[in-house]
Amino acid sequence: METSMGKPSFLRNIMVRVLLFGVLIIVVRFAYVVTITGESCNRGDFCFFSLPENLNFVISGGAASGASAIDAIRSTSVGDDLYTSRDWIKAVQFYSSIFQDLIAEGYLSPESKALCVETAIGQEVFSLREIGVKNSVGISKKAFRPLVVRGEGHAVPFEDKTFDFVFSGGGRLGKSLKQLEFAEEITRTLKPEGFAVVHVGATDTYSFNSFLDLFNSCKLVRMRDLDGFDSSMPHIREFVIQKYSEIEAQKKNSGGGGGGDSKCWIPGYKRDLIRDAEPLIEVEPLKPWITLKRNIKNIKYLPSMVDIRFKSRYVYVDVGARSYGSSIGSWFKKEYPKQNKTFDVFAIEADKAFHEEYKVKKKVQLLPYAAWVRNETLSFEINHDPGKEAEAKAMGRGMGRIQPVKKSSSSLAGEVNLIQGFDFADWLKKSVRERDFVVMKMDVEGTEFDLIPRLIKTGAICLIDELFLECHYNRWQRCCPGQRSQKYNKTYNQCLELFTSLRQSGVLVHQWW
Repeated sequence: METSMGKPSFLRNIMVRVLLFGVLIIVVRFAYVVTITGESCNRGDFCFFSLPENLNFVISGGAASGASAIDAIRSTSVGDDLYTSRDWIKAVQFYSSIFQDLIAEGYLSPESKALCVETAIGQEVFSLREIGVKNSVGISKKAFRPLVVRGEGHAVPFEDKTFDFVFSGGGRLGKSLKQLEFAEEITRTLKPEGFAVVHVGATDTYSFNSFLDLFNSCKLVRMRDLDGFDSSMPHIREFVIQKYSEIEAQKKNSGGGGGGDSKCWIPGYKRDLIRDAEPLIEVEPLKPWITLKRNIKNIKYLPSMVDIRFKSRYVYVDVGARSYGSSIGSWFKKEYPKQNKTFDVFAIEADKAFHEEYKVKKKVQLLPYAAWVRNETLSFEINHDPGKEAEAKAMGRGMGRIQPVKKSSSSLAGEVNLIQGFDFADWLKKSVRERDFVVMKMDVEGTEFDLIPRLIKTGAICLIDELFLECHYNRWQRCCPGQRSQKYNKTYNQCLELFTSLRQSGVLVHQWW
């Protein structure tokens, strides 16, 4: 009897263990989906919540309107409080009004496949579905079913040319740390001739044009200013942009050829900023070591005049950097207004005496060459200028000056070494783009009269947003009253002409010391 009773018990235990093991597998797989993939189930039948291929994210029952839509969401998502809250209702009313205007103007239709980018709880998606744009979905870092799937603005989890309409609200593009990637993902997933609508904080002319530069595969269709629906963004600028058709894109890409010489045109909105810059010192100072140094306090920095948030990258180039503390550490890092942006820093310095220091400066990229007009070997002279004797003594090293080897034998009298020069204009054109924000300081001991014309001739000058230039001339010497420096043969008037011509060309240049 005992033996016969044991077999059912043994089988029962096996069945219970198998059942528990199956439940454990289900729980583990569910936890993986929720915590790791955030319900963005693009992993085939491993996920229990895979999305339909045709993006038909329709709230149950077809046309989602009013209470039925809210009931459908409640049944698959969080509780009642969110969808009856004042903030939710206010946001949905605001976005519904926006989307209805866009339908009336022909930028959106009920048949559109629509994407809302970085919408945390899907208010924009719900608004679209409620007014009849049923095939709508949102993405956010954390999924919020059924309105929002997992994704980010700079990494949209959909194929190229998927959507007729893409919306980004709440100023999220301006807050992104990867704005260029954000804009490129909108463009990538948008169909040719599709529309994107982006809401940003009200901006100035400079940032308006910087914004448009992010979308170089699109054209501006309309812009308007709106009142926001909450205090986080009281004023909104709405941009409606349209992706070029494939024919338009081909024409745009085929334009503009390459070549070394290609003068550029600086747009009017950049030229207008020069009117607000500090005036140039027109009369030669008798004590330049005092006057020009004091003038630094009068400089009106570009980020203090405009909003630079819509640049894709931020770059500082120090040409003739000398030591890290000479200007990168003592001035740019501490005093230049960066609007909380992180800059890529390049130090261009040919003098080997300073190279060792930069090995421990991980956030500075050293180019151990001389900025020049072509790639060639140069003579590099270290010669203490009496007019800068105090500065050279403090630095422990004289100022460097470069010349082509063929010209150097008779004209250089100090410590001379052979160094490698490189085509600085060519390097700049390959290293930065027009949509980047580029700040440059140039202190090259007279070579500016070679470099600046080269930058203008090649069009590289248009890549520089703000230039701090020290112009070297036969200045009055601090050590010897009534005597001029013999190191440079240019005059102050020639320097003034250089600064004036740059500003007249639209370059925001400042006199540097």
